Amino acid sequence: MSRTRKKTAQDRPDPATEAYLKGLATVRANPALGSLDAEFCRAGCRAAPPNGWAHVDSNGRVHVHPTRRAEPAEWAWALAHCLLHLGFGHVPAAGGRRVQPDAYELAARCVVVHRFQQTFPVGRPPDELPTVFPGGDEEQLAARWRRDGIPPEYAHCGAGGPDHADQVLAPWPAWHGPVKDWQEVFAHALTRTVSAAMDVAGGRRDELGGARVPLRPWERALSWFVSSYPLLGGIAAGMTLVADAELARAHDIAIAAVAPDLGEIYVNPLKRYSDEEWRFVLGHEMLHAALRHGDRCGARDPYLFNVAADYVINGWLREMRIGEMPEGLLYDPELSGLSAEEVYDRIATDLRTRRRLATPRGKGRGDVLGEPLGPVRDFVDLDEFYRRGLVQGFELHHAQERGLLPSGLVEEIRALSHPPVPWDARLARWFDEFVPRPEPLRSYSRPSRRQASTPGIPRAGRYFPPEEVARCTFGVVLDTSGSMSRTLLGKALGAIASYAQSRDVPAARVVFCDATAYDAGYLPATEIAGRVRVKGRGGTVLQPGIDLLRRADDFPPAAPVLIITDGACDVLRVAREHAYLLPQGARLPFTARGPVFQVR
Repeated sequence: MSRTRKKTAQDRPDPATEAYLKGLATVRANPALGSLDAEFCRAGCRAAPPNGWAHVDSNGRVHVHPTRRAEPAEWAWALAHCLLHLGFGHVPAAGGRRVQPDAYELAARCVVVHRFQQTFPVGRPPDELPTVFPGGDEEQLAARWRRDGIPPEYAHCGAGGPDHADQVLAPWPAWHGPVKDWQEVFAHALTRTVSAAMDVAGGRRDELGGARVPLRPWERALSWFVSSYPLLGGIAAGMTLVADAELARAHDIAIAAVAPDLGEIYVNPLKRYSDEEWRFVLGHEMLHAALRHGDRCGARDPYLFNVAADYVINGWLREMRIGEMPEGLLYDPELSGLSAEEVYDRIATDLRTRRRLATPRGKGRGDVLGEPLGPVRDFVDLDEFYRRGLVQGFELHHAQERGLLPSGLVEEIRALSHPPVPWDARLARWFDEFVPRPEPLRSYSRPSRRQASTPGIPRAGRYFPPEEVARCTFGVVLDTSGSMSRTLLGKALGAIASYAQSRDVPAARVVFCDATAYDAGYLPATEIAGRVRVKGRGGTVLQPGIDLLRRADDFPPAAPVLIITDGACDVLRVAREHAYLLPQGARLPFTARGPVFQVR
């Protein structure tokens, strides 16, 4: 009969070791931290902190307290804290003699790592450590604490404990080979981790460690812009690809189209293109959206302006050698160097020929969609997104010396870097130019009020003669049909009232129009808004209101007219100086001869 050997103390599991190994396994399972390939020493060496958890040196070795008891989650936090010092470049590897950082730098770096760990949770920090940390980077915190002293709660908040630093600079041994850049290794690992997480969110992986679903060619093309082409990388990162054959068929999308207001690019998945051709197509659509070609059309023919923009964009993409242009897209080397507006002026004279040309959407259809194919998401200022994406991409392109860009594209990007003047400021300039300010006259027949204090000194009084007041006015033809937005009316009338008061305009001649014209006479600017009533009688006929002002004997012939409408009106003929106020995105059904202000 065999006897079982009685377990000795050496054979029993050590709870401290078990907890440490579980924490170490958690850290090594993290893709970003595990990529640092650090060494962990728990053999009781003298380098281990006596009253802490661990410290890390610049050679990538973590020295761990051999007998400390802690929970597995606390060990995971402490080991991750040490590895993050490596990844953040706090203990860079280098040969030769090393100068250790002072206490202020050590504390500041630990605070920065603490803050990061609150958003990158690996394990759980010990209860005795603080949970709230000040803002600022390492240099700012260290400078502040050298001046004011280190707060007690942050003096020893690292993994080294109260009597030992958790970061040590050591000379790189020659037998280790080339000096390792820990910061670069960690940055690449973080990038891979974030990419894998995005794949999981997008359904291209089942889990972070799972097999990756192969990307489709248009997805690979968009990823190429994000990773390899900084000029359009920021725009590409914010665009959404919609590859739906039924949607493409329903909206006659032969290759691709873009909805700038939604930040979506619609591609026809049945189109068989190579990765290089899809790069060209997606670059084409992103430039349409970023340069706001849909909004720049104005009163021009939308399709012909889209064709003109296609010629310009395709020429730029060929010059920049982005992908390969698919067969059938528009390109003419004779139009090189021209803007979209200049190309439009050339092609608008040959409508019969140009109508047969095709954009990426197809013949006779523009690939810049005027109306989005879904609900508009207004979480982001799209103008600011496209402007910032192109300007920052342009700066990165130059900083990385990625090559020269077409001069026309550079000019448009630089123009985008200067935001347009707001509509109300441009309207104020129009008032300054065409609405004169009444000039007062002085007369001794009207004594000045100041003469009462000094009766012996005659002073001339200041007054406005009636003919001067009558000269300084303007007309307002106001669309009051049911299609008018109350927001537009409020903004427009508020701006008019404030400018009229600032220029001492006593009253404006107001005509309300919907199905017919209503003469409201001269109204003080502050009362115009109170007299407005939206009639809701359907269509708008504004020409009778214009004619009413033209025939009025009490309205100065040189006074300008401001026409407020939503664009759903008749064709107007105005023989005097005039301007239009329209809501953003609205268009007039004719070519305006006066300035058009888009109310935002």
